[in-house]
Amino acid sequence: MSWIDKIENHYEIVWKSRGEICEFTNGPIDALPEGFTVRKFRPHAGRDMWTFATCGMSLQKDKKPIELHIFSPKDSVEIVELLFSAAHFHRTAEFLGLWHTVNFGRSWLDDSLCTHGLVSLPYLDGPLLENLELNSFLIKFYWLIPISPSEVEFKKANGLEALEAKFEQANFNYIDPRRRTVV
Repeated sequence: MSWIDKIENHYEIVWKSRGEICEFTNGPIDALPEGFTVRKFRPHAGRDMWTFATCGMSLQKDKKPIELHIFSPKDSVEIVELLFSAAHFHRTAEFLGLWHTVNFGRSWLDDSLCTHGLVSLPYLDGPLLENLELNSFLIKFYWLIPISPSEVEFKKANGLEALEAKFEQANFNYIDPRRRTVV
């Protein structure tokens, strides 16, 4: 079983669903690792949202291999493109890690105020998803949460814990593209 197959298998075990390959051919995809894909997982009993996840963003030679996933209220090629872009940035510009922010360069969905993503722990799935040990490598699986520019600035000025407290106070709906900013 290949590295990418093991990542896909990990998602399927945790999410109890089979992921579908999302076709995407735009942009400099040849700069991504061989076999890289984005998989989508349809809503099902126990999970009423779409889940999109990278498969193969990490490589065995990485010091800190990571994969990303994002949730959505609908099936969307826009989200597939965001994950391809995040993987491209990770592989060609700067390695992403926990608590980093990513500028999407546009709304994550529709006309959302959220134009950035926060690389976060996978709170909905916990350590079962977060950690996969393969041949002495530990791959981390992180949640890419759409956030607004003002939330990015608040995080920079006040810290991550303060932003997370604002999310909790506002009863933050992470899959609502029309949600208001929490700051």
